[in-house]
Amino acid sequence: MLLNVSMMKSSDLTLKASSKLVFTSVAFQDHITRSVLLPGFSLRDPWGPRCSRNAPSSTRDPRRGGRRKEEGLRREEEEREYVLDPAPPPLTLAQKMGLLAPPERRLTEDEWTRVKARSVQQGDSTQPCAICREEFRLQPQVLLSCSHVFHRACLCAFERFSGRKCCPMCRREPYETRVIHDGAHLFRHHCATRIQACWRGYIARKWYTHVRETVCPKDKKLRRRFFEKKLQELNDSFVRYCHTDVEAFLSDIDRSLSSSRRALRQLERGSVGEPQEDDWDRIQRQVVQRGVWDCPICLTPLCSSSHGPEAERSKHGPQRQTVLLSCSHLFHQVCLESFEAFNVDSRPSCPLCRSVYYKKLI
Repeated sequence: MLLNVSMMKSSDLTLKASSKLVFTSVAFQDHITRSVLLPGFSLRDPWGPRCSRNAPSSTRDPRRGGRRKEEGLRREEEEREYVLDPAPPPLTLAQKMGLLAPPERRLTEDEWTRVKARSVQQGDSTQPCAICREEFRLQPQVLLSCSHVFHRACLCAFERFSGRKCCPMCRREPYETRVIHDGAHLFRHHCATRIQACWRGYIARKWYTHVRETVCPKDKKLRRRFFEKKLQELNDSFVRYCHTDVEAFLSDIDRSLSSSRRALRQLERGSVGEPQEDDWDRIQRQVVQRGVWDCPICLTPLCSSSHGPEAERSKHGPQRQTVLLSCSHLFHQVCLESFEAFNVDSRPSCPLCRSVYYKKLI
């Protein structure tokens, strides 16, 4: 009896050990199949997500929204931060039984926030990429779970040539990768700052140039240069917009000055000689060159029929004789006699140049 009981106990133990061995072998076979031979295989979905018949072809309804909505969604998609690593596969039977260690737990959103805060505090996005030594600018940028930042293309090339996921800086492996846009934000801010600085500099230079051209400085030397420049501009504009011959105009001015000087010299000497016939001809030529054919007293055309363009107009009005003075000025005889009658001096002077004169009817 005792022998039968012992034999039954031994057979139960053998059955339990064999069943445990069978479960263990099945668990290891499932782990090898799912992780080594057929990665991504699942007993729940043997065909995989690629052959799912009920998967929708597109999540966007073409009848709703427009181009602006699509651009907004595209911009949000570009600015969105996401993890590049795929979701971990479900636990195998061996990992559930505790025969093998389960995969590492993925970082949560709060943990990623702390990792990014540590990267921002270190200023990794403001420095060049540690692999290519170039600025990030608008190129895709990735953040590792060890808080180091690289170009996405540079990190992919490093992983492809090294054959493993090892951080180029701290040699930590494995790591998780997250797409961020801190470098692009800093680059846009830097560009906007430079544009604003250039615009403010342009406005300041324009305002300073306007002030220098319009406001007279207080320093004597600068003030002298300021007025010299203004005078030169006036002279240039006068010469540029003058419609008559400049040389002839200046020669007329010289002749008028010379005649005025001669009249003043004669006045200073106190005696003015009566002009001869040649002198009257020279004085009459000066009148013709001057081209003034209005009486300075009554401001009406002179009545001379032999001189000036107003001779034709004088035919239609009252005929009044014209008198020529020795100072080369023309007046109506009636106007000049009226002026002499009201003059208190013994010998009246010319109403224009105030010089003693002799007169002649023409």
